[in-house]
Amino acid sequence: MIPTAFSLVAIKQFTACKRVVDAEKRIQLGVGMLLDRACPGGGWNSGNNVVYGVPLRPHVEATAIALLALQDEEPVSAVGAGLAWLKKSARTTRSAESLAWSILTLFLYQEPIEDLKSSLAMIVGEGTGVPNNSTLATSLLALKCGRMIHPFAVLR
Repeated sequence: MIPTAFSLVAIKQFTACKRVVDAEKRIQLGVGMLLDRACPGGGWNSGNNVVYGVPLRPHVEATAIALLALQDEEPVSAVGAGLAWLKKSARTTRSAESLAWSILTLFLYQEPIEDLKSSLAMIVGEGTGVPNNSTLATSLLALKCGRMIHPFAVLR
């Protein structure tokens, strides 16, 4: 699910000035896949939304990244439910990576992020306790959110 979402952001950014038919087909295929895999209660996880008839729980990172990919699509109930779930879940998230993705996404949906940025700054500190460079880089992008060009914004 996450690779599909990142691919959608990349294709949308690359074709922002001139969307060709083949790109549009791939975008619609990816969007359809993401919407099909939305969890029943809102949000996304790393794969299917239901297994053996049991609804699976959404994950913060997967939900944030799916919403990044869907930011310029027509509003549908899955996006609204996912956004509501993410807003609620981000308030109690203590993972730097998940909180950073939440901030980057909620900013694009024009939701308040300052309290979340404060929480992330406390978690990250000077960066010495951050487990890997990917988490540190994502955290730094989130902490600068609103003060620089958003790296995942899709313009149309």
